[in-house]
Amino acid sequence: MDTEAVRSFVRAAELGQLQHAANELGVTQQAVSKRIATLERELEVRLFTRTARGVELTLDGQAFLPHARSIVTSVERAVTAVRPGSRALRIDVLGLRSAQAVVLHDYWRSHPETNLDVVTLRVNDPRLAVAAVEAGEIDASFRTVTDRATLPRALQMVHAFDSPLELLVGPRHPLASARTLTPLQLRGHRIWVPGIAPRSEWAEFYDQLATDFDLRIDAAGPHFGDEVLLDTLAESADVATLVGSRDRYIWPTNHDLRRIPIAAPTLAYPLSLILPRMNPHPGLRAIIDHFDSLAPLPETTWRPSWASPRQRFETH
Repeated sequence: MDTEAVRSFVRAAELGQLQHAANELGVTQQAVSKRIATLERELEVRLFTRTARGVELTLDGQAFLPHARSIVTSVERAVTAVRPGSRALRIDVLGLRSAQAVVLHDYWRSHPETNLDVVTLRVNDPRLAVAAVEAGEIDASFRTVTDRATLPRALQMVHAFDSPLELLVGPRHPLASARTLTPLQLRGHRIWVPGIAPRSEWAEFYDQLATDFDLRIDAAGPHFGDEVLLDTLAESADVATLVGSRDRYIWPTNHDLRRIPIAAPTLAYPLSLILPRMNPHPGLRAIIDHFDSLAPLPETTWRPSWASPRQRFETH
């Protein structure tokens, strides 16, 4: 069935005149008439009767109209699905308070015309996020495949930005009064990062961080959420955790938690963006350019060995 003929029928039925339908569709009245005549022959029914004021639906036309509208809507949705620029840009972030979401929000505030849909897949295995990008369920994902050779050829991974780490402690912690800390000063202190998922990129990050700086990273126990973690820090004299400098945390004022930057070297969590190699959403270009405008970290910055080199964003 010719979907343009169905579209012509729907607009003629809604507007009541073939000429009005033709004007809206950008074709001649004769073209609309031919389309509808072809559709009537295919269906073997009359869809319209002509009147002095235009056209009116027959009983068969009235019965066919809701189904025809459904066909037109389905076609429009199908076309939208393969034309990325005509729909919202869907980007997966690890959490709505994460550095990725904060940076995207900063971009959107400067470009409110951007049709942006920020989602959280809530998966720990980066392979699942990769599959979602490859299937077209999302346009990009803030994930890192630490072994680049395992990334499907249809996808590319570009460096987004680095997130410097801070130590988060309660007021009774021995390091609470420090303005800055070095990694050496963190040795011997319990750094609690509950819920580190096996095979996740952050599991590899913390393993290498602990090895390179001889740190005590404790992942014991389930992660009951940020609120429980913050309550524990506020009450403890020996527990600390690591957070990204752009990560957004909110706690009661009486917790009196302290965020302390780490320097000499700065510890940076590298964030990458996975997206299609062919026909990526056109809105991604401006966002990746925004990442490039972020302030660079000091030259004395530690990154894990698998940190992605700055890759050129490819479009085909």
